[in-house]
Amino acid sequence: MTNSQQAKATVLRELHQDGILLLPNAWDAGSAVLTVQGGAKAVATTSGGVAWSAGRPDQQALTRDEMVALVGRIAQSVDVPVTADIEGGYGPAPEDVAATVTAVIGAGAVGVNLEDSKPTGELFTAEEQADRIRAARRAAEEAGLPELVVNLRTDVFLFQIGAPEGRKDEVLARAAVYAEAGADSLFVPGLLDLDTIAELVKGQSLPVNVMAGPGAPAVAEFEAAGVRRVSLGTAVAQAAFTVARRAAAELVEKGTYEELAGALDFGAVNGSFSR
Repeated sequence: MTNSQQAKATVLRELHQDGILLLPNAWDAGSAVLTVQGGAKAVATTSGGVAWSAGRPDQQALTRDEMVALVGRIAQSVDVPVTADIEGGYGPAPEDVAATVTAVIGAGAVGVNLEDSKPTGELFTAEEQADRIRAARRAAEEAGLPELVVNLRTDVFLFQIGAPEGRKDEVLARAAVYAEAGADSLFVPGLLDLDTIAELVKGQSLPVNVMAGPGAPAVAEFEAAGVRRVSLGTAVAQAAFTVARRAAAELVEKGTYEELAGALDFGAVNGSFSR
């Protein structure tokens, strides 16, 4: 473990303490570099985008080693902290999570995103997830990076678990267990209602992360509700892959090139990469 990596972990922790951390997620080394050039203070990977860049679907279609190799290339390409989306930990057991955390730390990550859902869409019980969080924390300590930031993603709202009127209380109950187990922040994708978000912020101790995109409240509105971290998930990767498909279809079907209008010129993109 290098002093540089420990310093980046400390920076990532500090970015959750004041103001709001904005993360337009990256999926490969190139997108990470351009994300930082756009002003991002840290880079978060998107599991969907990382998988797509390898020609695979999301939801752990990559092996752990394949995912870690891609995260490593991202971490090597930028000087800011990198937090890795490790999905469900690449296995259900605490030891699976520990192995994944150890591997991504070895690749240069200083934070992880860990889900409380299974590939089936069911959730681990709060107690099962707590065991997985504790395994992540132990693995980080053994790897020499106790400062690792564990962003715990709960999928209650994203997967619409239970009756709508009970979801907020379910998240609050889980957040208390997750905080006790060692989570550093709470990620609640699928929730955009500002009043409910504000209640979650006030009802538990962890900094709250939301996932935004077209049609979501503005960053200023999230910040007013108490949110400390806003990420874009797969949205940027989706937009990039959409341009590729539309440009190809336009060329083949119409023989024109308008989908490519507005892009950075060759020199601007090429000059972004100096390593």
